Amino acid sequence: MSEKMRHLTQSDAQRCYAVLRRAVHEGAGQVYSAEQCAAWAPPHPPDNWAARVCAGYAVCATRWGRILGFFTMGRDGHIDFAYVLPKVMGTGVAAQLYEACEDEARRLGLTEMHTEASHLARRFFEKRGWRVVARQTVIRNSVGIENFRMEKQL
Repeated sequence: MSEKMRHLTQSDAQRCYAVLRRAVHEGAGQVYSAEQCAAWAPPHPPDNWAARVCAGYAVCATRWGRILGFFTMGRDGHIDFAYVLPKVMGTGVAAQLYEACEDEARRLGLTEMHTEASHLARRFFEKRGWRVVARQTVIRNSVGIENFRMEKQL
């Protein structure tokens, strides 16, 4: 693959939000309603977006300087953001990003990882040995969005 992996910086924040929006509206839009996608990924990021996306372990995959996807993980092993552009779904980009997070979790000596996964992400994580702990509905901008609390023992 010609993707390069690197750590995110705050200057990447806007481009990462654009990836998130496309992943939600074009990718997850297969499963979620337009109203849910709009609530999940509104036109503008939250005020604390740059700080939040770069907190903890934050890595992206790029090709020719363009961000194809990014994953973020807290020091507690919680994967907060896991998004790739729809055109690279299923090509191994997300797998590379995930592997970097799991490697970092092991390096930190963690025994468990956890996340809140969408319907699409659930399948991705299950293929990597994760299990669903609970199905839940989160409220984003007054709209209920179903997702899955998941965990993996390391």
